[in-house]
Amino acid sequence: MGENRRVMMTDDVALEAVETARAVLVEQVGADVVGDHVEAAPEDAPGAAGVVTHYFAATQRGYPGWRWAVTVVHAAGDDHVTVDEVVLLPGQDAIVAPPWVPWRERIRPGDLSPGDVLPVEEDDPRLVPAYVAGDPGDDAPRDSASQVKEVAEELGLGRVRVLSLEGRDLAAQRWFDGDQGPDVPLAQSAPAKCWSCGFLVRLAGPLADTFGVCANEYANDDGRVVAFGHGCGAHSDAQLRKKQLPPPLPDPVFDTLSEDGFETF
Repeated sequence: MGENRRVMMTDDVALEAVETARAVLVEQVGADVVGDHVEAAPEDAPGAAGVVTHYFAATQRGYPGWRWAVTVVHAAGDDHVTVDEVVLLPGQDAIVAPPWVPWRERIRPGDLSPGDVLPVEEDDPRLVPAYVAGDPGDDAPRDSASQVKEVAEELGLGRVRVLSLEGRDLAAQRWFDGDQGPDVPLAQSAPAKCWSCGFLVRLAGPLADTFGVCANEYANDDGRVVAFGHGCGAHSDAQLRKKQLPPPLPDPVFDTLSEDGFETF
């Protein structure tokens, strides 16, 4: 019981040390930015008996809703408290910066400007060394890929890294789900799909069975990778319906192409 009473006395002394906390705070930051005492919160961590944090309103411009926090400690047997730290903390209504997001996660397509450099991490899972996956080139037949791979590895030729299976799958999924995929409204209302369009330039390699490049200068996706299931109104076989055709021209009022009675006089 005696030990419990001593802890209670220590907590009470720290709770009542409002003026001591204010005096230290004013000494540190100045009286102009210190407002009213808001609350005193005892620390509930194990071994934190006698530790209390006093909160004061912050009147500093640009910090609405923030509070000064002064932590004091009262050791058993002492008559006075000791100030532990003075910090400025946000309250529930404070304006704070959004959570930090690493720059690599903030980059979006189109953010790069001329002169910008976006380095690739060494352990990027989208890439693998070229000698692992092979880099036969555009003109090498598939049956000679292994031979080209061995020669390139020995001579140090070709690209250093190429797409890994994961990198290829991520790209394919991104393109398929994007604006050039089959599920966008433009494709849903198209008269035909890209796979049958004469303006489609097919790709080479593992993605050749799903994607191509649009070569129609009047199409929205000119120069972009499109899924075979994509489509638009600029399909090479698109034709206007009869009701969409312009109305026929009326007969001329004065026919200059055939002989009429007026010219016989």
